[in-house]
Amino acid sequence: MTHVVALVGNPNVGKSVIFNSLTGGKAWVGNWPGVTVEKKVGRYRFLGREFEVVDLPGIYGLSAFSVDERIARDFIVEGRPDVVLNIVNASNLGKDLYLTVSLLEAGAKLVIALNMMDLAEDRGIEIDVQGLRRILGVPVVPTIATKGVGLEALRRAILSVAESKGVPKFRIGYGRDVERAIDEIKAILAGTPLEERYPLRWLAIRLLEGDPDYLQRVREALGEEACERIRGIKEDLSRRLGADPEDAIVERRHAVVMDVVSRVVRTARRPSFTMTEVLDYVVTHKIFGIPILLTMLYFAFRIAFDLTAPLVDAIDWLFSDYLSGLAEAHIGSEWLRSLVSDGILNGLGTLLVFLPNIAFFFLLLSAMEDLGYMTRVAFIMDKIMYRLGLSGKSIIPIILGVGCNVPAILATRNIEDERDRKVTAMVLPLVPCSARLPIFLLFSAAFFSSFRGAVIASMYVISIGVIALVANLFRRTAFRGPTTGFIMEMPPYMVPSIRNVLMKTWIRTRKFLEKAGTVIFGSVIVIWIMSVTGPSGYIGPGAFEDPSLMAKSWVAWMGMKLEPLLRPLGWDWRLAAALIYGFLAKEVVVSTLSLAFGKGGVALMRELSSMLLPHQAFAFMVFSLTYVPCIPTIAAIRSELGTKYAILTVLYQMALAYLLALLVVALGGLVF
Repeated sequence: MTHVVALVGNPNVGKSVIFNSLTGGKAWVGNWPGVTVEKKVGRYRFLGREFEVVDLPGIYGLSAFSVDERIARDFIVEGRPDVVLNIVNASNLGKDLYLTVSLLEAGAKLVIALNMMDLAEDRGIEIDVQGLRRILGVPVVPTIATKGVGLEALRRAILSVAESKGVPKFRIGYGRDVERAIDEIKAILAGTPLEERYPLRWLAIRLLEGDPDYLQRVREALGEEACERIRGIKEDLSRRLGADPEDAIVERRHAVVMDVVSRVVRTARRPSFTMTEVLDYVVTHKIFGIPILLTMLYFAFRIAFDLTAPLVDAIDWLFSDYLSGLAEAHIGSEWLRSLVSDGILNGLGTLLVFLPNIAFFFLLLSAMEDLGYMTRVAFIMDKIMYRLGLSGKSIIPIILGVGCNVPAILATRNIEDERDRKVTAMVLPLVPCSARLPIFLLFSAAFFSSFRGAVIASMYVISIGVIALVANLFRRTAFRGPTTGFIMEMPPYMVPSIRNVLMKTWIRTRKFLEKAGTVIFGSVIVIWIMSVTGPSGYIGPGAFEDPSLMAKSWVAWMGMKLEPLLRPLGWDWRLAAALIYGFLAKEVVVSTLSLAFGKGGVALMRELSSMLLPHQAFAFMVFSLTYVPCIPTIAAIRSELGTKYAILTVLYQMALAYLLALLVVALGGLVF
């Protein structure tokens, strides 16, 4: 038997660290049924028992104001997991315990992980853990997840609760009038199918709070008459209280939380300024914040280049010399030898040669996330984006887009305003995802080796500027209206957990490798076939050695159709063909260039540098940054916004990319 454990907590309480620590990073990712919110599930074994851990979205309560809250609430209340592991920030108990008491009212079999105990101690906060256990009636385990402290005790508490049959008896008294209304609603619900699905007291409270989802479920189960009776009870209670019952219930819940905190928390004298406050004054400063961000971005890419150079050279040798040499020596069939050497090894090798750079960039990104700096990035950029037409809530999808544009577009569902959501989804393909990084790495290494870190960082700066420009244009024309802001919670700065950072780096790198092994591998084979065949028929592998033969291939034919349009930019059909195949996946651009030139790795860089001027290469990078999204991204936009907006996104990005590339070439022509 496998015990199901639901992991729940406020945002920024260390949930991902505990999830990774419990599961060892052995997780799979999908979507929740009916929505495009990511679902992460992992497994672990403890004392001979199997556990499945479901990482629920970060939430503040069970009111279901957002998709995330609805998912978490339904899984806990209707899915009835064997254990609900509630992660609580020990340094902010007053805020986090509101969710805890909401879970207890819902009848969840709770284990509380009192996380970040070291941070609480640094702030002079002492917690009576035994007293908290006694008041709430559930196990409370102090933890420092980043250091692995308390995790063994946490596993034992989870096992104990999973195999117990009891349910916590915690109950909030809401006063005579509210309690009478609760009893009246319970009488209506008693003996109905709803009694088997939900704790009746909790359901009655949800109905008094005006939860539309549960009112609809009552309507479906008992009919409109029952709903009218419940409405009458709520209206009568409202008259007696002189206030909305929801306000009275929430106020009472907060009062109970504050009472619990006053009984179990003792705070020593607090220092005038904490380290987090001092650092925030600098890194989020209205003058210093942006320069600090740009400096960190520059050094991130500079370090990623300098430290990984030996690995890059080793992978280049492995594919270009060693494996290709083996293929040439041991494969007798000419076409099979060419497929393996010129196609698979050359195409994939040119992409994978940048794997160390990409993995190291993911490492630095994960470290900055765990440090707490990425939330500050959102805060810094929010001020700029808000002034230029993007909603404050757009910042999170934009940051997600650095990994992949597809989940970023799906994340726009949490933006309530329809105009804000559409504008955000349509500008997200301008965010430089990890698939574009190999293009930037290739061209910066070939043309700007002395200052390649700055050149790659400039792609992200250009992206921000273009996003702001396009969003502002949309907001002044097709999507007029006020932009909405959002409240952002700043987590404290934390020393990153090495284990968690490495695990997140591996998960991101693995996704890149999986894509290389599936979509890109298949694309390379298709491009190889189109390189050895053409309108006149079979050309043969000689096309990779003889440019005149390659010029007769389907790859050349497609590129030549586009070449007249790109000739003002200084690009020939080979670069045009690469951009066409980049429509499948942006990583394929590098593989197509390798096949079209018949060279990979350093040899390809030399070929490109002899063909293009630096400003023409930079224009290609800008074009790759802004031109038509890949097919999965277009499909995501179509799914979220409809066909019309997907087509509009493709058209405006093509025009924008061409104009920007022309501008770069024109300005560069004044220098070179």
